[in-house]
Amino acid sequence: MTAPDGEVVGVHGVSVMRSGNLLLDGIEWRVGAGERWVLLGPNGSGKTTLISVAATYLWPSRGSVSVLGRAVGSVDVRELRRHIGIVSASLEARVPAGLTAQDVVVAGATGAIAPWWDRPARATSDLAAERLDLVGCAALRDRRFELLSSGERQRVQIARALMLDPALLLLDEPAAGLDLGGREQLAVLLARLNAQPTLAATVVVTHHVEEIAPGTTHALVLRAGRVLAAGPVAQTVTGDVLSEAFGLPLRVTRVGNRFAAQATGSAS
Repeated sequence: MTAPDGEVVGVHGVSVMRSGNLLLDGIEWRVGAGERWVLLGPNGSGKTTLISVAATYLWPSRGSVSVLGRAVGSVDVRELRRHIGIVSASLEARVPAGLTAQDVVVAGATGAIAPWWDRPARATSDLAAERLDLVGCAALRDRRFELLSSGERQRVQIARALMLDPALLLLDEPAAGLDLGGREQLAVLLARLNAQPTLAATVVVTHHVEEIAPGTTHALVLRAGRVLAAGPVAQTVTGDVLSEAFGLPLRVTRVGNRFAAQATGSAS
């Protein structure tokens, strides 16, 4: 489910004003089919606001948005959301206590938080087990979700999002709060998913270049609600761009297929 030209997300002249604050200012952004984007910027730069716009959960004050080839505002967004997989801390916080990892993933087949009202078909349960295996959590299927580690909960969330076989996969700071081991396990998983040619277009929000998974193709860098740079990741995730974004001199290096950043002097 994409536009004829392969566009999955189109954001044109979008501004978002809330409580007198300009959160996004004239954003232009296009995500094509099969692209793997990272959305970078300091805290307060508008990353989560923009991802909420792309997920159809936040309406812009100005500008236009198209998702999966449909103009937001001219179509029932509930139909669009059936094709969008989301991983976020806000969704995790809404999962009721007592659900197993399998329950959480099964619920993703209908976009629900919990499978209270549906008895899943055998095919749905089997697919949930496959998705848990895909993210390396097959052994956790009967464990209570709230008792899993932060990294395990993030991977289960990804399995849940993949139940929809989405055309667009949005991950809002999936590595937040993870320790080194959890972060690296997540990076390995995202690299494996990025390598699958049939996977949805993906957008991963972060403010750490070390969390950019191998296979990421494009980057969008925000500062103060505006696009500072957008394009192929190698041309966008640079010392010059990130120094301007974060307001201090930074040196960006590549170690194999991963990025690293280090301050080179005092803040401006």
